[in-house]
Amino acid sequence: MIVTVFRSRLRPEAADEYMEWSARMNALAPMMPGYISHKGFTAPDGERVTIVEFEDEESLRGWSHQSEHMEAKQKGRTSFYSEYRIQVCAVQRQSDFPKK
Repeated sequence: MIVTVFRSRLRPEAADEYMEWSARMNALAPMMPGYISHKGFTAPDGERVTIVEFEDEESLRGWSHQSEHMEAKQKGRTSFYSEYRIQVCAVQRQSDFPKK
């Protein structure tokens, strides 16, 4: 499994347009081959964190090169984010504690 950790800060003036694009990406990502899950969180200081899981690097690459996602990434760099960091990680080990 490949996990991407995307940390960002939004430019305040971009919030409305960002939310529209974010909704589209949230609907599109689960349709990609190899998609497992994604969740987003916002810290009290405004930092946003999105965790995305794909089955393998090839699947993640497919998402990275999807045309609408590429357009969204460009908008992110030019309009939405004041800063961001992306970390792509290969899962080395996993353990689960299932609910009963």
